[in-house]
Amino acid sequence: MSQRLSIGTVVFFILMIGAGLYFAFAAVQGPSGILRRVQLQAETQDLIAERDRLQAEVDQMSNLTRRLSDEFLDIDLLDERARAVLGLMRADEVIIR
Repeated sequence: MSQRLSIGTVVFFILMIGAGLYFAFAAVQGPSGILRRVQLQAETQDLIAERDRLQAEVDQMSNLTRRLSDEFLDIDLLDERARAVLGLMRADEVIIR
């Protein structure tokens, strides 16, 4: 009992295999595919690390700003900043280059 497949059946199977391959490729390589998801996760981790670094920098600058404010004046910090920005020194200091 040999059974022959009709041309329509063969074409149907070829189309279904092609569609399956297309969707498998899209699931891996497409804009919402697995590889894109891994790339986005890596970028997210990098951006989170950069955000944390910038937040630490903002916190440090906020602390310095608070220490130089009218409500809380740190004389040592003010002296240090004046020397750095204006190039000032006291009369009893010696500069060694």
